[in-house]
Amino acid sequence: MFEHFTAYAGDPILSLQLAYRDDPRPEKVNLSIGLYYDEQGRIPQLESVQQARKTVLASTEPSVYLPMSGNPAYCRAVQRLLFGENSPALSEGRVATIQTVGGSGALRVGADLLRRFFPDSQARISDPTWDNHRAILEGAGFVVQTYAYFDYEAQRLNFDAMAKELDQLPARTVVLMHPCCHNPTGADLSAAQWDVVVDIIKRRELLPFLDLAYQGLAEGLEADTYFIRALAASGASFLLANSFSKIFSLYGERCGALSMVCANAEEAQRVLGQMQQAVRRNYSSPPAFGGSLVQTVLDTPTLRAQWEAEVETMRVRMHTMRTRLYEGLVQHHPAYDWSFLLAQRGMFSYAPVLGPHMNRLIKEHAVYIIDSGRICVAGLNEQNVDRTAQAFATVLKA
Repeated sequence: MFEHFTAYAGDPILSLQLAYRDDPRPEKVNLSIGLYYDEQGRIPQLESVQQARKTVLASTEPSVYLPMSGNPAYCRAVQRLLFGENSPALSEGRVATIQTVGGSGALRVGADLLRRFFPDSQARISDPTWDNHRAILEGAGFVVQTYAYFDYEAQRLNFDAMAKELDQLPARTVVLMHPCCHNPTGADLSAAQWDVVVDIIKRRELLPFLDLAYQGLAEGLEADTYFIRALAASGASFLLANSFSKIFSLYGERCGALSMVCANAEEAQRVLGQMQQAVRRNYSSPPAFGGSLVQTVLDTPTLRAQWEAEVETMRVRMHTMRTRLYEGLVQHHPAYDWSFLLAQRGMFSYAPVLGPHMNRLIKEHAVYIIDSGRICVAGLNEQNVDRTAQAFATVLKA
């Protein structure tokens, strides 16, 4: 019956993670998968989340199905975090939000909705972007093309080319964008550049689909929502998928949300109904436990303050490691211009020049990166950053 099924090659990043796990070398360094590690090389359990866990576990309520849209308290907390406590869009009831199975679940539900109600639209993703963006949009039935984003020669954001291409797209083109911590490049737009993009979106009547997986890890929790809030203030309609995997260190709990910003409250209610229907025919309702942890932290002032400090610690540590990597590379390979690293932010840095050397880095130096040259700087620490810089320099000089 299933003889015609073809083999699946596997996800390259997850396959690389398995190879790293089985590597017996004690000096191995994992810069491949997007996980946050602390200075000791461990995936941290945030103290704010551990305190919330005690509260949630103390509940004697039965574990019942959540509504299709998830826990209402969770959705309200997510809205306030993303759009601000005093957001006009929230006070006007223009934002519909559902709890989802991680950020990927939010992207899939949003893609299904867009494909259903905009069947003639095409989708655009940045060049480059997270590989799963294309897979999710194509899986929903979209024809997916790219828009200019990164200058591979200068290894920096190519904003002029990006703006020019966006300004030529047909109305209702679905445009997937990263509000901060662009994956894989770490090259973000400035506030002034986002303002230009907002103007293009409004003028060209584009349909933005934002993916926010790393809020707080670029410039801070508030600063990293600049594009989201500017777009909401402009009156544009858009979709926003967000994930709490990284910033709550809750990868396996699959905590995410999908928000749709609408023209008015009546439209938002109709949109919410369609979001619920999309969930019903997909996975019926989201998991409860992880969302309860996130909601408890966000709605408890002492835990919220503690969590914000923990996210800031993550951000500062990754910034420090990126700087230390840059300094090591300047020392070991001064002939190459590494200044582009200092312009990148968030969990990833991007050095396409290293991509072709992936196998040598793994085999000879036990340094794991992916073949695009993306580097997860969270995998660096004071014990391995110098050796990593030396490994990069060695393969490039060969």
